Amino acid sequence: MKPVTLQEIADRLNISVTTVSKALKDYPDISKKTKALVKEMAKTLNYRPNAFAVNLRNRESKTIGLIIPEIVHHFFSSVIKGIVAQAEKKGYLVIILQSNESYEMEKKQIQLLLSQGVDGILISLANGTAEYNHLTDFMDQKKPLVMFDKIAKIIKCSKVIIDDRKAAYIATQHLIDTGCRRIAHFRGALLPQNSIDRFLGYKKALLDNNMPYDPSLVYICECGDKSFEEGKMNARQLLKDHNDVDGIFINTDMVAIGAITEFNEQGVKVPDDISVVGFSNWFMSSVISPSLTTIDQPGYLMGKTAFKCLYKEIKQIKNKQPVVFEKIVLDTALVKRKSTKEALPQMEQI
Repeated sequence: MKPVTLQEIADRLNISVTTVSKALKDYPDISKKTKALVKEMAKTLNYRPNAFAVNLRNRESKTIGLIIPEIVHHFFSSVIKGIVAQAEKKGYLVIILQSNESYEMEKKQIQLLLSQGVDGILISLANGTAEYNHLTDFMDQKKPLVMFDKIAKIIKCSKVIIDDRKAAYIATQHLIDTGCRRIAHFRGALLPQNSIDRFLGYKKALLDNNMPYDPSLVYICECGDKSFEEGKMNARQLLKDHNDVDGIFINTDMVAIGAITEFNEQGVKVPDDISVVGFSNWFMSSVISPSLTTIDQPGYLMGKTAFKCLYKEIKQIKNKQPVVFEKIVLDTALVKRKSTKEALPQMEQI
């Protein structure tokens, strides 16, 4: 069945297409009687506006692209929910693509979204991304791009992040406050800025507490779809390399859950023998035994905020207004659970 057109409504009422169009849009120069007749006929014929044609006239596709490293991931799934909830309020569809932490895949996806005519892109960079021409090429088309979570500092665009360095510092300080004196770090891959900042926060907390930084206590996790296995593997290796470690700050909760699982299997008691702090506050963090102390990362809020930022820039470009880039830093919080001990009395802390 073919969609009903404005011409069909006009023919039925013996009026012009222009009059029908204006009546449906409530133009003041059309009488109330004509508006009522047109709207009643439109309802009878089950008329639906051609969204594509409307968007084409407005030079908008009403779609945005979202590129993330992983979809099946608690943090990113929360981000997606926040973006989609906000996008729906503004009548936007979201094309969701997964880069699988691949720079080459990310480049192809940027080109795909450009060819689809999206109005803008939200992106959390892949671990393998070290060059950014594909991002600047997109922005050169006068289309906005907003980064969130994993960003590139050298790209001039809006960014929605947390203070990873501060959050990591708080996590490591908590381990110190609970009596840990030999603290390891399971960090993320070398390139992502958030991985770098969490490592630097960990290191600074040690130095500020007059504790030596030992690079042999830092283990790298790519933090992809094998995060759980990486947590188990690195925990196993840590026990072989360093039997004096009494605390670990871990880059993501999934890696931390893998580490706790390995410790449980090997009879290492958490937190009596070794304390563990994770990062992101995944829902499994509260049900693992012992439950995981972690940094709460506001994924849903980050998604909502990132879309609002992108939407504002879409409108600025459409209205030929100057685009002012923003750097929005969201708050985090330490969630204390059973994988760490109670803090020592202040007088006993070193």
